[in-house]
Amino acid sequence: MKAKTDKTQANHPKAVSRAEWLAARLELLKAEKELTRRSDELARRRQELPWVRLDKEYRFDTDQGSASLADLFQGRSQLLVYHFMFGPDYTAGCPSCSAIAESFNPVVVHLANHDVTLSAVSRAPLAKLQAYKQRMAWSFPWASSPAGDFNFDFYASLTEQQQHEGTVDYNYRREKAWTLSGIGDAMTKQGEGPVAQIAAMTGTDVATYTRERPGMSGFVLEDGVVYHTYSTYSRGLDALWGMYQWLDRAPKGRNETNIWWRRHDEYGKDKGARQ
Repeated sequence: MKAKTDKTQANHPKAVSRAEWLAARLELLKAEKELTRRSDELARRRQELPWVRLDKEYRFDTDQGSASLADLFQGRSQLLVYHFMFGPDYTAGCPSCSAIAESFNPVVVHLANHDVTLSAVSRAPLAKLQAYKQRMAWSFPWASSPAGDFNFDFYASLTEQQQHEGTVDYNYRREKAWTLSGIGDAMTKQGEGPVAQIAAMTGTDVATYTRERPGMSGFVLEDGVVYHTYSTYSRGLDALWGMYQWLDRAPKGRNETNIWWRRHDEYGKDKGARQ
């Protein structure tokens, strides 16, 4: 019995009195408050970034018809775009992007009443996006950008040629050329395996799947001119991924060894899904 107790204790923090816990908690609170102050400072610096005027004409397919980038603002002065990984060849949206997007519906109305429009943009045809929205019970704006340069100009899509030549800039760095052995650490630090698993969930292979990339971009409309203000990618999206904010506060944290999440209507349908 003693050996079992020792093993159990080795796998989690020690059990202490309430007074000892409170002392440790107050020490951690100092670090949390410092992080909050640092986060406030970073938010201020984001808002102080210079703007880039966009003179290129971008067109989108929306539920309301053909639209310009200015039209996506829907009469507001600010636009936040989530670059949702749903390529033309995908049979379903990326499950990771889908997990992030689960939080969009509840906040759209609040943002709209604070002069901010939130919209997803993908390269898949509008009909595919509409069908997927219906399946997932989503109502937030989602525009299709099947042609043109929008996704490429904002580093959310790349061509097969770029992939093979190593001329891809993602997350503000140049990626290595595609090789048969994998994709380096551009999308994961665990090698190709987990990415292949997610790719299969979109009905594609790794090469096709990774020609789309996740990200978010901010824009402002002033005097009829659209300006680009901010973009972030990769781990920069963690703060938008609601389930991770909760898991980071759970006793065991993220506790991940592989790709465990599913689209919300898929849990329990395979042995890999956790209940």
